Amino acid sequence: MSVIKINKLTKTYTETEVPVHAVNGISLDFKQGEFTAIVGPSGCGKTTLMNMIGGLDKPTSGTVEVNGIEMDKLSSNQLINFRLNNIGFVFQAYNLIPVLTAKENVEFIMQLQNRNKKEMDERTISLLESVGLGDRLNSRPNQLSGGQQQRVAVARALASKPKFVLADEPTANLDSHATAQLLDIMEKLNKEENITFIFSTHDQRVVDKAHRIITLLDGEVLTDETKIKT
Repeated sequence: MSVIKINKLTKTYTETEVPVHAVNGISLDFKQGEFTAIVGPSGCGKTTLMNMIGGLDKPTSGTVEVNGIEMDKLSSNQLINFRLNNIGFVFQAYNLIPVLTAKENVEFIMQLQNRNKKEMDERTISLLESVGLGDRLNSRPNQLSGGQQQRVAVARALASKPKFVLADEPTANLDSHATAQLLDIMEKLNKEENITFIFSTHDQRVVDKAHRIITLLDGEVLTDETKIKT
């Protein structure tokens, strides 16, 4: 079953003297439970594509459908609610709220969804335990390492029970040990909970873990390969 269907998607920036075709007619499907890396050189269109999949940017033409809903047809408020309930985001910069504890950062998304306190408590503790931070519930971001902050960000991305998680260069600021830990955790969540992960990355360690690798060049799909499971 396709969670995301992308059809002839384009994004053209016309503010420059010569129009820039950041994404140029891309069509892709992503199925439930995929663990996919989108790769390619800087400027190939990775982040632009990820932003349009996540509803953070509007396409010039073409469509992005999530579970049959065409995102470009949603109003601004509908899109905010749609993202809140369907998409988890993990960014390179962590984007945690500095004054909140790890537990409060994860709970914040569920508060926006108006979940009850008991459910929030149980899910937050379960998620932070699943990313190896059950003993750091009350730590603020400045008391955590970069790798630990990114694991809180992963827990927060999953708190809303999203249809899929978009991870844009999630390992860029992490050392090898923290990267290995984070990727093991995300792969475990992918296998055990059938959560769809889509990565935009330059990191070969992410590529090695991915089950499907989509290579972009000049805004187009150069290759789309699925690894044979052994």
